[in-house]
Amino acid sequence: MTAVETGEAGRARRRGWPATVACLAALLIAGCSATDGGIQPTAAVLADRPGGGPVSNQKIDSAEHARIVAAYGGIYHDAKLEQTLAPIVSRIVAASDRPDQSYRITILNAPAVNAFALPDGYLYVTRGLLALADDSSEVAAVLAHEMGHVTANHAIERQNKARNAMVASRVVNDVLKDDESRQLALAASRRSLAAFSQQQELEADAIGVRTIGKAGYDPFAAARFLTTMAQYADYNATSTAPDKRPDFLSTHPSTPERVAFAERAARQFGAPGVGETDRDRYLAGIDGMVFGDDPSQGFVRDRNFIHPRLGIGFTVPEGFVIDNTSDAVLATGADGTALRFDAVGLAEGTELAAYLKSGWVNGLDEASVQSFSVNGLKAASAQAHAKDWYFKIAVIQAGGPATYRFIFANEAVSDGFNRAAQDTVASFRTLTADEIAALKALHIAVVTAGARDTEASLARRVHGVERPRDLFRVLNGLDPGAPITPGAKYKIVTDG
Repeated sequence: MTAVETGEAGRARRRGWPATVACLAALLIAGCSATDGGIQPTAAVLADRPGGGPVSNQKIDSAEHARIVAAYGGIYHDAKLEQTLAPIVSRIVAASDRPDQSYRITILNAPAVNAFALPDGYLYVTRGLLALADDSSEVAAVLAHEMGHVTANHAIERQNKARNAMVASRVVNDVLKDDESRQLALAASRRSLAAFSQQQELEADAIGVRTIGKAGYDPFAAARFLTTMAQYADYNATSTAPDKRPDFLSTHPSTPERVAFAERAARQFGAPGVGETDRDRYLAGIDGMVFGDDPSQGFVRDRNFIHPRLGIGFTVPEGFVIDNTSDAVLATGADGTALRFDAVGLAEGTELAAYLKSGWVNGLDEASVQSFSVNGLKAASAQAHAKDWYFKIAVIQAGGPATYRFIFANEAVSDGFNRAAQDTVASFRTLTADEIAALKALHIAVVTAGARDTEASLARRVHGVERPRDLFRVLNGLDPGAPITPGAKYKIVTDG
């Protein structure tokens, strides 16, 4: 969580918000309140293609760029990393179907694995994807794939196809009287659109493999990275706190057929081993990069959310899973309880009970509003009922311009629901200087394997994550039990 939340229901559209919490926020919050303050993402200079000058088409929608940057936690500024990526982009652009197109690449400050391109020459890649990639050729494969969507005009084609499908659906609904025939026609229309998307992905795959092969990179990198992403998805799915944010794999599924297609396309350039991976230079570029949550957005450690810059923290009950996004902290419990924690800027001296009654809460039970204190901090709470959902709201002042809000929701009121809200709010606290000093972000560290190192010994150096040995394998593209090569470089995650 980086910035003070505006409080508007439209925030629910942010990426990474579980659907239940997003819908509940819209149900509960009746209006918006203008705010300022909070910690804003640090801006970074976008990495221009060397020698390419400015982006050739300056008609890019600045609002769209700002929306993307805000939704993905801001721009991750790392001069060494930008210098690592710039020549990769330059090299694949020169080998692409549009070598005259200039690109600028933005590194998004998000742990999710994602990459995409806008038609106007903007490329985006998250640091989560960069951490997962093992060499320059794999990053080149992803970016060339996204550039392939641009050069093939897939966005425009899909928009037209979707428009045609919508018109066809309306005709079917208006003309066909037989329910069964109507449903069959609509299903066929949806299948056609889905197949169209799948065909676009394969076309972009083919363009991407062809591009990196022409650029002299390992053309098998595309298939290799698809496999790694599938392994990471499996790792995430079995974690107690899986990353539910949309990622590259959710829109680019790594099916065996797709991997085989990418391998066939790569064989046009030769057998495995052809082309350059540029692994050592790439690993040097990501060495030290933040992994997981950024310090500016706070940390999730087990059941604790801790924000060193804001100097606050709280703990959720057993069984809750926390999802830290750029705008809010979300959590869900096994009994269906949903939690949203955010901040709103209020004028100094604002009475919290009056704020709860000021009109931003739908279905508020004004008789339930009460003032109290939490660990020496002023607080107020209330209950609400809207659209068959029950809400418990608490607001706490912790100094500075921000007032913090807890919003709990469930379809039924139970002892568990009441206890979860009560215990979580009671755990809210300000951090001491010693606590803040002890907090460390996780980073990617590149280490060189010694003569006696094994998978187990290197995995023991991984800290701050669940199932470190499994993550070590995924980050380094290793099969279980694969030998470690003395003198080779490997990625680990550390809080040192």
